[in-house]
Amino acid sequence: MKWSEISVHTTNEAIEPISNILHESGASGVVIEDPSDLERMEARFGEIYDLDPSNYPDEGVIVKAYLPQNSFLSETVEEIKGSISSLVQYGIDIGKNDVTLSEIHEEDWATAWKKYYKPVKISEKVTIAPTWEDYQPVSTDEIIIEMDPGMAFGTGTHPTTVLSIQALERFVRDGDVVLDVGTGSGILSVGSILLGAKQAYAYDLDDVAVVSAKNNAALNKVEDRVEAKQNDLLKGVTHESDVIVANILAEIIVKFPEDAFSLLKPGGYFITSGIIEGKKELVRESLLEAGFEIIETNKMEDWISFTARRPE
Repeated sequence: MKWSEISVHTTNEAIEPISNILHESGASGVVIEDPSDLERMEARFGEIYDLDPSNYPDEGVIVKAYLPQNSFLSETVEEIKGSISSLVQYGIDIGKNDVTLSEIHEEDWATAWKKYYKPVKISEKVTIAPTWEDYQPVSTDEIIIEMDPGMAFGTGTHPTTVLSIQALERFVRDGDVVLDVGTGSGILSVGSILLGAKQAYAYDLDDVAVVSAKNNAALNKVEDRVEAKQNDLLKGVTHESDVIVANILAEIIVKFPEDAFSLLKPGGYFITSGIIEGKKELVRESLLEAGFEIIETNKMEDWISFTARRPE
């Protein structure tokens, strides 16, 4: 089978929504070429392995995905372009928005994205490693999350994911129940369990994400404690929780702080990420209006993460 590689030259801000558009269009995995990956992880943790700077753009980021060549390909590409262009309606900077298409053979497609994906230490304890790498922990308390980007939404090293994992590392306690809203690859649910949580409920509106979350939970042997299902945010959810985490767009986060507040135990934490600097106050105000107290505000590059607490 022949495949087409679709490449979108865009901005950091647009990575998550464009990745979602590509997955919804049938892409079998997404590659993120972000030059800041080379600097960010090495500067913060000193652990990044074998990434080649020549594979990355000089400015902005490139999001790549692979689509099977069929009679509907041209229509699919046009729909993708239209969906990406429409992101500006939500105040998202899509940058150059240079979309290109190239042919790639199946044997090349099967390994094309592996050169971008190496083990990376993203917090004090957590390292993300691809399934094909024989990575060995360097300390006794190191936690390894195995991911397969053929099933995942990116590699797990984007700042919004890193901020979320770091917050989970600080606030998840043994025996906690965690709700993961907009789970994507399921990495935050998996991470929560490996950090000590008793149970994680992973929700996403996209059925592709639900399958991805289930697969990644199985890869990490925590499938019995990660329940992934299709759901619209927290609608209809009744699980009382200790921690709720949402790594999604700010415009989506502000739709459910009240639901999060009602499902959290007193003293529980609501971790939000995926927030661009320009939407920081919008999210902050929505959290305060729902009754939360904000106990941490963290930033990585142009991305913001809040950790809010339900008062006891």
